Amino acid sequence: MWMWLTRLAQQASWRMALRLALKSGALFVIANLLFALFEPLALIGRLSLYNRLVSGRARLPYGENPAQSYNLSLSNLEALFAAHEIDGAPKAADEYRALIIGDSSVWGVLLQPHETLSGYLNGLRISLPDGRHLRAFNLGYPVQSAAKDLLLLDYAVRYQPDLIVWLITPESFALDVQMATQLVRENPERMRALIERHGLRSLRADDSRFLEPDFFGRTIIGRRRQLADWLRLQAYGILWQLSGVDQVYPRFYEPRMEDFPDEMPQTWHGKAPPSLTADDLALDVLRAGAHIAEAAAAQLLVINEPVFISVGKNSAVRYNFFYPRWALDEARARLREASAEAPWAYRDFWNAIPASQFTDSAVHLTPQGSRQLAELVARAIIEVSGEANVAQ
Repeated sequence: MWMWLTRLAQQASWRMALRLALKSGALFVIANLLFALFEPLALIGRLSLYNRLVSGRARLPYGENPAQSYNLSLSNLEALFAAHEIDGAPKAADEYRALIIGDSSVWGVLLQPHETLSGYLNGLRISLPDGRHLRAFNLGYPVQSAAKDLLLLDYAVRYQPDLIVWLITPESFALDVQMATQLVRENPERMRALIERHGLRSLRADDSRFLEPDFFGRTIIGRRRQLADWLRLQAYGILWQLSGVDQVYPRFYEPRMEDFPDEMPQTWHGKAPPSLTADDLALDVLRAGAHIAEAAAAQLLVINEPVFISVGKNSAVRYNFFYPRWALDEARARLREASAEAPWAYRDFWNAIPASQFTDSAVHLTPQGSRQLAELVARAIIEVSGEANVAQ
């Protein structure tokens, strides 16, 4: 006699579950539509545990083995900088703030944070002629691409630098490497703005390698990888804080190439000897960086970074894995010419560090080599800051 009541309860339960499923589905669709319309990834990137619950990192997040390095690579500039110590460091009145940008040698592959160029510069406790104290921030990022450096520099000037120290090597100015990094490809709007604002000819605003998602790709579902990476970066912050580990330090590594096979081509990025022209290098990216620094009332110090010089087999025709001798010599000549009357200071330290102080790459230094470079850069910074005081 009570079966009809049971059936009514079951029907009501099914109707309630159906209504709940329909409402949840509608809300999920609306949330995805709103996410795609307003694209809040930049805002989400600013939300960070770093510099709040955990300390800011000494270098920008980058990692290819997150489970061991407690670090990972992502292309959200807001998230990258929100995780860095500079985002939680108000500028002191007596601080001379230097931002160090460049490739993996600046970031510090195989180096502890205090062994990087910026780490040693801070360790030297430099007082400048005007009484201010140097504080250097490591904004290097692996991959050789001047366009990548420009993208980071354009974002970083909001942190009130007095000086930009841009470590370069001609490899970063080869035309075919400008789009080589995911950081550039996944920030098309910012890169297009830089291309148009500075009239860059070495990059194309319509380059098909820019990764531009369609409407579905901008939804929560389409952005799930970026959102997951942002969330994982927060979680790894706790493990990093507890361990101090931000990259894998292998016990053994393959050293930089010393001997070069006879069949190794003497071309450089498709260019054949004997000469390179200024148009073969993305020097307009360097000039754009100078304009950005000038607009931020900061000086720009450009340093041609040290490279390994081999004395092994075929070293008469190649300096190292990256450079046939003719190519590096020609590129250095073009950099000197571009810097002769440019609005930046230029130092060429290409052969300043002994070959014994390079590790697994022609640009990666040992701790001792990194300290030697820091001493050279420190003298250059003091000279450049003195020139600024005279100009004022």
